[in-house]
Amino acid sequence: MSEKIALIGAGAMGGAIGTRLLETGNSLKVFDLNPDAVAALVAKGGVAASSAAEAATDVDFVITSLNAARIVEIAAFGPGGIVEGAAKGTVIIDMSSIDPSATRDLAARAAEAGLAWVDSPLSGGAPKALIGELTLMAGGEAADVERAHIALKHVAANYTHMGPAGAGQTTKLINQVLCGLGFLAVAEAAQLAMDAGVDAAKIPQALKGGRADSALLQEYLPRFVTKDYRRTGRIDNMVKDLNAVNDLARQTGTSMPMTALCAEIHRMLTAAGLGGEDQAAVMEFFNGAKEEIAP
Repeated sequence: MSEKIALIGAGAMGGAIGTRLLETGNSLKVFDLNPDAVAALVAKGGVAASSAAEAATDVDFVITSLNAARIVEIAAFGPGGIVEGAAKGTVIIDMSSIDPSATRDLAARAAEAGLAWVDSPLSGGAPKALIGELTLMAGGEAADVERAHIALKHVAANYTHMGPAGAGQTTKLINQVLCGLGFLAVAEAAQLAMDAGVDAAKIPQALKGGRADSALLQEYLPRFVTKDYRRTGRIDNMVKDLNAVNDLARQTGTSMPMTALCAEIHRMLTAAGLGGEDQAAVMEFFNGAKEEIAP
């Protein structure tokens, strides 16, 4: 069954989500400040909207895929925002990665406007979105999370209700702790393998099925070895998320020394000009020499 969906934010991640929604037969209205991003989805069957309000008119679901809480707030509640166009009962699904406290505030404001809010950040990146295999962790009222799945089932293979508003974002931060530390661990191991003269390309196969195996090891160690820095994510986005993790750790009194170091390394990479590069570029921290990165 085709769903009527609006997409606010058609960047690398939003564009992949929009592509998948169109390929699975849904009706999609798109708004983004970048006309080229909108045009790319229009070419695939989407309909361009002149504002978030226009996109949110006459749809059942509004998906936001944006970079920061302030941007999400403007898209939802600013001039020409979602609340101006959305009918009562419309489900806003925020697939951005923002901090849990901001999410709780946004959800409360949406409820006052008669709209449902589900925070549903993701893991898997654009490649998984394109094949409908994202992992989604959702926060919100149980009935709203269930309704949101009507739209999200097209892009996700794993969808879990984690609790009330903000719980999805909290779970995403936990995901980023594991991923951030994991990227550094795999890159460090790859560098040691190469320096020690081991055929590092064989490491994923050698460790497959053992305790050290993981999807991250299988996907990224070969990329570290070959310096394959094709963009599927960004280091500066990891910085944003790890900063939010550190804020949450202070609020909860949780000691996270390894995560603090991980965040600092990512900040150093950003300061070195690598913030816009894929996570695979963390390898540059270990090989000690910034080399030319393919566009």
